[in-house]
Amino acid sequence: MTAPLRIGFIPLVDAAALIVAVDKGFAAAEGLEVELVREVSWSNVRDKLNIGLFDAAHLLAPVAIASSLGLGHVKVPIAAPFNLGINGNAITVSPALHAALMEEVEGDRFDPLVTAKALAKVVAKRRKAGADPLTFGMTFPFSTHNYQLRFWMAAAGVDPDEDVRLVVLPPPYMVDSLKSGHVDAFCVGAPWNSVAVDLGIGHILHFVSDILVRAAEKVLAVRQVWADNNPDVVARLVRAAVKGAEFIESPANLAETAQILAQPERIGVDAEVIQRTLTGRLKISPDGTFRESGRYLLVGREGAGRPEPVQAAWLYAQMVRWGQTALTPDGAKTAMAVFRPDLYDAALGRSPPTEAPAPFGAFAGPTFDPDNIAGHLAAFEVGRWKA
Repeated sequence: MTAPLRIGFIPLVDAAALIVAVDKGFAAAEGLEVELVREVSWSNVRDKLNIGLFDAAHLLAPVAIASSLGLGHVKVPIAAPFNLGINGNAITVSPALHAALMEEVEGDRFDPLVTAKALAKVVAKRRKAGADPLTFGMTFPFSTHNYQLRFWMAAAGVDPDEDVRLVVLPPPYMVDSLKSGHVDAFCVGAPWNSVAVDLGIGHILHFVSDILVRAAEKVLAVRQVWADNNPDVVARLVRAAVKGAEFIESPANLAETAQILAQPERIGVDAEVIQRTLTGRLKISPDGTFRESGRYLLVGREGAGRPEPVQAAWLYAQMVRWGQTALTPDGAKTAMAVFRPDLYDAALGRSPPTEAPAPFGAFAGPTFDPDNIAGHLAAFEVGRWKA
């Protein structure tokens, strides 16, 4: 056994590979003794990882990049040798906002461009009436949730910094904030969207997989210096997480996985809600309407576990687009270096794939080219970026 590892996580279904790796004994089989520490906020997880109170963490992919760039906090280079989840977020709106949007919808209500245009009309009506701006909750300034909300709104000309309010809330607090009227909508990972629907206080407007085809959401993160000093431990941790993901993705293990994640010290919600998440079949409205997507959340399947630098480049581009950092060749290089497919491949004894990663697609805008971030950003009218 190695020295005990402390690993932080937030109660979200995309921590599943890590939780199952520990609770099913895959980590122990790799000679690892792991203590999983449940946290509430991403700033807590980041800070404890950065100062060494955690050896590793379930972490927002953009936070790993921001930490490596020294954005928003101290500069601590991070390595991400495993993707814990691709996609998995959703946008949930209050009944009142849902009704207002549906009144303005012209076309397929599951088309993000259609709902973004409806949002633009709602925003304009509220401004004309002198009403307060709509408030949207997201989990962190450096988060996929922030960028996904912005990407969606801006496609129809809604300026997320001028036309609405975006506020930071820890994932477990989203539902109460919607219930109390503090926010009109939020973007968060599972299971909290489903919890809001089950309580009758929210409608899931979009799965994030409607907006982005394949978005890197959470990573297994370690400090770069720790990875350099503990390469064997990193490899064991990656293998344990891969085994956890493989267990989760087997339909025969669905019920057991949901029970493991439902425990109070893990995610702490009903197992049936977690099963919905893992199958991608979610109740989207209090009236019982269901919707299904095979891309709702990928935990390991379709190569989701391998961290692709193009994913990091897209996230860096969003940081630039929304004024969180300037576009520089060194910045892009640093961001892409956070995602470590080399460590993933080495841990599994695999050669790098011969084919290039699939193009990064979204519902609006050009296909993303990591070698031409400036050209990509120039295609968008709304943003804080200036060439």
